[in-house]
Amino acid sequence: MVDVNDAVLDGKAELFFPAYLIPSLRDLRGDSWRELVDRVSVLPDTHPDSLAFVLMMINLGDCMKCHSNYYKFLRGCAFCSLQTIRTYKGTDADLLRLYSNAQEEIDRQLSGLGTLSLAA
Repeated sequence: MVDVNDAVLDGKAELFFPAYLIPSLRDLRGDSWRELVDRVSVLPDTHPDSLAFVLMMINLGDCMKCHSNYYKFLRGCAFCSLQTIRTYKGTDADLLRLYSNAQEEIDRQLSGLGTLSLAA
């Protein structure tokens, strides 16, 4: 598991939520969220379910609006993703629905039936 302090101390800036941070989100919600994180975190980064989780986090965290002068960018993806999940106002079931929607979007993209849409 990636320690948030390690991710901040190395000064590495990511463009979007990186899959290696998925395990760090494990204990922020209830059992259904924990089960999702446990299942997805052991998958390769290129697995469609991992991609769907990353897409969900990109949309939730507004990664498309992030840039080097943005406060969230300066704090880093590790802190931003923790804050995003901790402060999410919906239920775990809502998060699982967002994940399911992201899975459908990834499936459409991989089958060539659509264009991947990121929140802008």
